[in-house]
Amino acid sequence: MKVIILLAVLFASFAFADPSDKALPPYRRMDFGPVLFWTLQVAPGNIAQKAIAIRLDDGPGGVSKGRAWMIYDHDTMRAAAATTGEFVDWKGIAFDGSHNTHTALTGERHFVNPGAPGWASPEGAWEDTRLVGRDGKRYGPLPREWARYDGLYLHGNKAVIAATINGTRVLESPGWIESGPVFTRTLNVGAAKKPLLLRVAPDSVKVALAGDGSLRKQDGFWIAELPGLAKTRLFISRVVTAVPQTGQFDLEPLTRGGPPHWPQEVTTTSIAGKQDAVFIADTFPLPAENPWHSWMRPGGFDFAPDGRAAIVATWNGDVCRVDGVMAAAPATLRWRRIASGLFQPLGVKFRGDDLFILCRDQLIRLRDLNSDGEADFIENFNNDHQVTEHFHEFAMGLQTDGAGNFYYAKSARHALDSVVPHHGTLLRVSADGRRTDILATGFRAANGVCLNDDGTFFVTDQEGHWTPKNRINRVKVGGFYGNMFGYSSVTSTSDDVMEQPMLWITNAKDRSPAELLWVPKNTWGSLGGSLLNLSYGIGRIFIVPHEQVGGQWQGAICEFPMPAFATGIMRGRFGPDGALYACGLFAWAGSATAPGGFHRIRRAEKPAYVPIAVHAARGKLRMTFSEPLDPDSVKPDAFAFKVWSLKRTANYGSNHYNEHPLEVTGARLDSDHRTVALQIPALASTHCYELKLRLTGKDGSTIERSLHGTIHQLSGE
Repeated sequence: MKVIILLAVLFASFAFADPSDKALPPYRRMDFGPVLFWTLQVAPGNIAQKAIAIRLDDGPGGVSKGRAWMIYDHDTMRAAAATTGEFVDWKGIAFDGSHNTHTALTGERHFVNPGAPGWASPEGAWEDTRLVGRDGKRYGPLPREWARYDGLYLHGNKAVIAATINGTRVLESPGWIESGPVFTRTLNVGAAKKPLLLRVAPDSVKVALAGDGSLRKQDGFWIAELPGLAKTRLFISRVVTAVPQTGQFDLEPLTRGGPPHWPQEVTTTSIAGKQDAVFIADTFPLPAENPWHSWMRPGGFDFAPDGRAAIVATWNGDVCRVDGVMAAAPATLRWRRIASGLFQPLGVKFRGDDLFILCRDQLIRLRDLNSDGEADFIENFNNDHQVTEHFHEFAMGLQTDGAGNFYYAKSARHALDSVVPHHGTLLRVSADGRRTDILATGFRAANGVCLNDDGTFFVTDQEGHWTPKNRINRVKVGGFYGNMFGYSSVTSTSDDVMEQPMLWITNAKDRSPAELLWVPKNTWGSLGGSLLNLSYGIGRIFIVPHEQVGGQWQGAICEFPMPAFATGIMRGRFGPDGALYACGLFAWAGSATAPGGFHRIRRAEKPAYVPIAVHAARGKLRMTFSEPLDPDSVKPDAFAFKVWSLKRTANYGSNHYNEHPLEVTGARLDSDHRTVALQIPALASTHCYELKLRLTGKDGSTIERSLHGTIHQLSGE
């Protein structure tokens, strides 16, 4: 008996632990807000790939600290489950860091609906017509003309789901009556030509209806028939319950904005970088301790249209407005939480005055309906995303073109074949949000997108199966980029059928490249117009000099002469002040292991001495540096050059093969005092090369640099 009592006490302390307890892991402390978008296993063999978990009981702490929940799935527009007790098991890469796991409900299920449409089609059918994956399961949203999830309204502790069912606007808000317990579904139906049919719950539970419409049992379920303009409340319980015939059935007042959830601001103070550096890195400390116990791991940001603030999204679902980032450090930074509970957001972009957040389940537009600084409507701009429960299929980066189209990259599964067409792809969402197109395939873990003026893209990829080393790809529409585990029509494993990367990057240089971006012209002096690569793996910034020879792009990378950041750097944007702002996090494999960071990098007047151009020709390699060099230091013995090959196979990564040095027989400095020409008689095309150099700048400073590059073709000049 004592053992049973002790176990009960331990269980209770674990399940209802005080979130202020710093001994708890951060995901157990965090207040996710009233709603959480996630992939949730609601029962064995039944996964809501685009779950919306809504807390039903009142109280502090957000959705995870509740006692009762309704779980929806906006792919199928079903109420997937109702549960009480504990929330979830906290498995998954964004929670406990585990791989090859997914999050599951752990509480008591009061009813569970199958993974099938929640509403009948316009023809009155229930057959699931969604995309069939390679595993035989259905994925993605229902056809738009049948059922479309439009978004989620928040009003205090109430949540209202908006949808268009058979062309008719429908609002739904869940609730519960603790005695019983009894779960409720309140629905408002717009004008409709004919009644809508709703699958309420299995007929093994009790269901009652108040208001407009009728109920019947059909094929093992309770079906509600709801006429146009219906205001209805459904009561679902395991026991017979009295049905209140009065109450507030009108949901429209909840769709106009409610009181703010998080009116408080948190402040930190920016820290100025070393002023005598080549690149001055100011730090914007994250509010690691905050009222909502948010786990601050930034996955994307953009500048607000007013130019005074940045909008930062964190991987565990928060969106914050940060004022003060444009001020000279030290300065007060004011952090205000404006949204929460989003599904692993890893991209942020303003289009005009509209704020878009790329999540794993949807591209959302945040709307503040009552101008109180918080998002009251989490609008689904596009949820074509084909989501499975696999941990690895991140949706990363978010960019727009001049026509307003959106671009992002979708990772493939890890060590497993693809299931859905979006696995391992570059995607475009049309400006109106009504269409998603696959532009390129064959990616493994593409951490962001850079959109080029010529209609091409830069997309990085990470070492793994069918990817012998990290890649920087200059991507063209229709290209296949090597990962046989990605979804494509390519069946040949020959290297000839894939587009070659612009650059292979070995692990010692950067174990995980992230997003690329261009330095704006007329910014940063001689570095204006240069291409940069950010490193998630080691927290560095690289310059990427490159060229096109015979239609093939090739180039090299070289670190900026500045210390590495403490966390992975994934997203960067140049601000209106001409500085580079960058944020990132540590989550999966990486060497920069601080949870997250946000920084401003300013170009100082000191010379950088980084290569801004590289050119490979028969017997020689030319490099142009950002500033003039001392001619006397340019000698053959100032350089060391070696090459090696890779093998692309189904194995994870590749060894270095035939690694050997090449002799540098001559070196000279051109008349511009910036371009070095090396004589390398044995120079040939190679997967990888390393060039180490030790030179002297015109100002007398010692310059040590290391370039890693790829040569596909040698120019005749």
